[in-house]
Amino acid sequence: MIKIIEKVILVNEKDEQVGLMEKIEAHEKALLHRAFSVFVVNDNNEIMLQQRALGKYHSPGLWTNTCCSHQREGETNIEAGKRRLMEEMGFVTELKELFHFIYIAPFDNGLTEHELDHVMIGNYNDAPNINPDEVASYKWMTAQDIKTDMEEQPETYTEWFKIIFEKYYSHIS
Repeated sequence: MIKIIEKVILVNEKDEQVGLMEKIEAHEKALLHRAFSVFVVNDNNEIMLQQRALGKYHSPGLWTNTCCSHQREGETNIEAGKRRLMEEMGFVTELKELFHFIYIAPFDNGLTEHELDHVMIGNYNDAPNINPDEVASYKWMTAQDIKTDMEEQPETYTEWFKIIFEKYYSHIS
């Protein structure tokens, strides 16, 4: 099997592409790159959370938003969100971009997320068909329940989700 080397799109603060770099190198050097985060909400206004697979190289087993990743060169934010939703959660739905912002989240393993993150939302009501290489489990929670649980058990959530959820919560409130 051929291993595809994932590259991220390096950007400036205006989200203008300034280069490409292997994903791991960009995270080692904490360079600003384009990313996206998808929130899928059902008709009960609950958010689908995913628990990251235990084999992930960082933040294994932690809860986070429905899916997130990096755009590929030439891919729109929406195309990237739909691709990754299918790869991780096994379904596709229409997505709409809500906002974008820059954040930095360092990890214990020496890697750092420094991302210009495009936050998107979609609607879906069925169970996902999760990819076990990416996702250990999923659950539906209201934004208020997530906020409360995050205050009580912050260690069970990814560092970036804590940052992104705060922005998302203020956007929907």
